[in-house]
Amino acid sequence: MEISNGVMVVLMFLTAVGLLLLGYPVAFTLAGTALIFAFLGSLLGVFDLSILTAFPQRIFTIMSSEVLVAVPLFVFMGMMLERSKVAEELLDNMGRAFGAMPGGLAFSVTVVGALLAASTGIVGATVVTMGLLSLPTMIRRGYNIPFSCGTICASGTLGQIIPPSIVLVLLGDQLSTAYQNAQFKMGNFAPDTVSVNDLFAGALLPGLMLVGMYLVYQAFFALTRPQEAPPVPRDELGIMDRKAFLKMLMRTLFAPLVLIVAVLGSILAGLASPTEAAAVGAVGAIMLAGYKIDPKRAHWILAAGAAFFVLFLITHFFDLRMQRDVIPLKDKVAIGVALVLSAVVAIGILTAIRRTMQVADENGVSVLGSVGRSTVQISSMVFIILVGASMFSLVFRGFEGDIYIEEFLHNLPGGTIAALALVMTVMFIMGFFLDFLEIIFIVVPIVAPILLMMEVAPGETMSPVWLGVMMGINLQTSFLTPPFGFALFYLRGVAPPQVRTAHIYRGVIPFVAIQVLALVILWFWPQVATWLPSVLYEK
Repeated sequence: MEISNGVMVVLMFLTAVGLLLLGYPVAFTLAGTALIFAFLGSLLGVFDLSILTAFPQRIFTIMSSEVLVAVPLFVFMGMMLERSKVAEELLDNMGRAFGAMPGGLAFSVTVVGALLAASTGIVGATVVTMGLLSLPTMIRRGYNIPFSCGTICASGTLGQIIPPSIVLVLLGDQLSTAYQNAQFKMGNFAPDTVSVNDLFAGALLPGLMLVGMYLVYQAFFALTRPQEAPPVPRDELGIMDRKAFLKMLMRTLFAPLVLIVAVLGSILAGLASPTEAAAVGAVGAIMLAGYKIDPKRAHWILAAGAAFFVLFLITHFFDLRMQRDVIPLKDKVAIGVALVLSAVVAIGILTAIRRTMQVADENGVSVLGSVGRSTVQISSMVFIILVGASMFSLVFRGFEGDIYIEEFLHNLPGGTIAALALVMTVMFIMGFFLDFLEIIFIVVPIVAPILLMMEVAPGETMSPVWLGVMMGINLQTSFLTPPFGFALFYLRGVAPPQVRTAHIYRGVIPFVAIQVLALVILWFWPQVATWLPSVLYEK
């Protein structure tokens, strides 16, 4: 009995999914399944083992990718900010700012979720942190339990779509390769590049649109059911006079906003690559953590922050290159000032590092040690999954699986619309069972080149930025959707005893509807995602 390539492709995919659902490690499941089917295919005469010789080059490409260096740096930044109690302080002060109005605590959770998303991008940590800090307070104040749970879950998942997001970094890397492959197949051997910067710019407005839609729903809920989203009495908020309150609020928001502007602003303005901006963010997070540990004795850290800003201005207005035969006097002076400022920055960073090493968490591990360990664990997981997924996609293509999928999608009744709807539905369902890493590394390399070759209008192919934003919001929606959304499990693990799973499920349904509405808006008005990149990068 002769087995075709198509049968092997289906069996390999089903085997991998089945093993993943049984709980086997993702990276080893993908790589192991691929190798087993490669050798089995070779025995049956339907697979050429010489294809596997391309695998070392794939690993080298992954390990030498400058874009992917941003992943551990963003993880480090997010974990350091989470350990430095930024979220706790933001929630406390935002609660004071909005708490006196109906639904105010829900507004504060959403605003803080957006700020944390723009500074950390780590979904699980955000949901857990806000669940621990906000949910007991909201319940104690008489807030509707499902409404409170839905607000926290939805706000915590904003880190999936609001840049700088690890999801967008990985999606951008995969879509860049997919777009290049699609253009090569179409005969364009000098295509425009698609970078993570483009995807960050494309996701910013849809992310802010989602925040606005959340706030509109929360305001509607508070107006129609005020007894279930009551204001907090002013005397219980501990509100000081207006001048002192504004000073306290600005002090709370200043550091996170500066970090967001430094990281996201430098990327969108084209001043830095995501990797360079992530390095700035990681250093900024260390300095912020050092400042939070002891604000009264943070002179060197504050001086380092000011020196860093002045250094940025000097590099913009002066040529600081020292490998020149003739250096004008003004440049010599600028170089001397820059060296002094660099020393100040170094002292400030070392001071912050020393503080994070001296302060221990509840397990007796220093803050820096705990953050470093978490960063290594998460980054190792990302890269080993990427290596396993590379083996899986290599064998998948060796069985000509990409050709089968291309023919299948092209032959669907309904053309491009049906193909995209099917892919989005499959990714949505897979999001119930698999983490976004597996979906990005397995599905995107296979289907994205095919979709990017399909026409959405006569002579016009699909925008990779629009496709990436659609996929990002789709994955975020699957994170929220009962009964398997990951965000629901994160909150369930830290929720008070009176919160039942049914409360969480009921609470997220309106937010899932908002997510679907956002996808519909993007479907009919793709300019929401493509306008900002076209303005910033003239694409």
